[in-house]
Amino acid sequence: MNEIEPMEIRESQKAWRYKKSGNSLSEAFSSIHVPKKASFFKKLFAFTGPGLLVAVGYMDPGNWATDIAGGSQFGYTLLAVILISNIFAIFLQHLALKLGIATERDLAQACRDHYHPVTNFILWFLCEIAIAACDLAEVIGSAIALNLLFGLPLIWGVLITSLDVMIILFLQHKGFRYLEALVAALMFVILCCFGFEIISSNPEIMPLLKGLVPQKEIIYNPEMLYIAIGILGATVMPHNLYLHSSIVQTRNYPRTAEGKRTAIRYATIDSTASLFIAFFINAAILIVAAAAFHTNGHHDVADITDAHNLLSPVLGSAIASTVFAIALLASGQNSTLTGTLAGQIVMEGFLNIKLKPWLRRLITRLIAIIPAFAVTLLYGEKGTADLLVFSQIILSMQLGFAIVPLVLFTNNKAKMGEFANKKALKIFMVLVTSLIIGLNAYLLYTSIF
Repeated sequence: MNEIEPMEIRESQKAWRYKKSGNSLSEAFSSIHVPKKASFFKKLFAFTGPGLLVAVGYMDPGNWATDIAGGSQFGYTLLAVILISNIFAIFLQHLALKLGIATERDLAQACRDHYHPVTNFILWFLCEIAIAACDLAEVIGSAIALNLLFGLPLIWGVLITSLDVMIILFLQHKGFRYLEALVAALMFVILCCFGFEIISSNPEIMPLLKGLVPQKEIIYNPEMLYIAIGILGATVMPHNLYLHSSIVQTRNYPRTAEGKRTAIRYATIDSTASLFIAFFINAAILIVAAAAFHTNGHHDVADITDAHNLLSPVLGSAIASTVFAIALLASGQNSTLTGTLAGQIVMEGFLNIKLKPWLRRLITRLIAIIPAFAVTLLYGEKGTADLLVFSQIILSMQLGFAIVPLVLFTNNKAKMGEFANKKALKIFMVLVTSLIIGLNAYLLYTSIF
């Protein structure tokens, strides 16, 4: 620790049960220059990037499946769920980046340094399930996009997606900023595609605005609640909390109290702005589904392939379906990039096992490819569509196991020092955590009984 740091921060490090070992994502730790004397916008540009990588997880192919299903079945009603989920995400990602900057631990390292090894192993295992579910959605989404654009059979598309490890290895070799630049470029493609789709679908403004206000039927309608929790799981992703707490440490800011305050401020701006972009894209998917399908009587479109096939005829635009497929491919490939990092961070953080990035990616990919391959082979397109939505329910079920430690750690003044959550934020995050856990418990109960 830097000698000029106040005693409060140095003492806070003693509150951890075990001693921290190694930097998070060591090959990129503190590798990106942050100018000390520069304008607000130059400093903001230096900190811009981690938020975009995190936002990618909020618009992956799993989101598409749940948003399309919600829009086609219930019109604009579930827009409120996307909005509320995004607000939750903004606060949760703020806590994640604050934990990383204030303690110089990612969430996985913080769990390892605090919990008993058995508890730690269980949390790691649950997190790996969440990453596998997320990767499964990326595999299926990319395979579907390749099928829609080039007529490639889904089986071959599933296998081809395993080769993206070469792209990641190349970018990691070039530097972390190159990875951020590619993610930003692909996100821009998705943004442009859905800007076009919204204009083409010509949604009704008043019903759209009404959809942003929560309706009580969301809770009382079991089918609507199932999709709503799927949207929640697809929006607030557990592995993103681990990812964000690590990649904010790639910036070379002064590791002092003032340096950390500055880093938290700029990183929060980056994160919040990026998540608003993610909200627009998520909302756009549901709006297009509501305007194109629900309004025209197509209430059972829960399949990405069906949505693609119907878009051009319904909207009267020859390229609407092609633009949709391009955005899907960009979304799937973008998500694989951040999934790689999340998997590496989780394994290194929880278990202190460092694998070569290509080996870690191969393991993660195989875990996703095997069930995707089997389901595609046995059940075809319908099976992959159901698996896509189900993967988001799994993600939602895992949320509590990531959120609870994050909230507990950032609420703890002994661990966070002056950066601990203030009282109002503590109360709000406890309510958010309770709501997420309560909704998932209710979904589990209704699914079983």
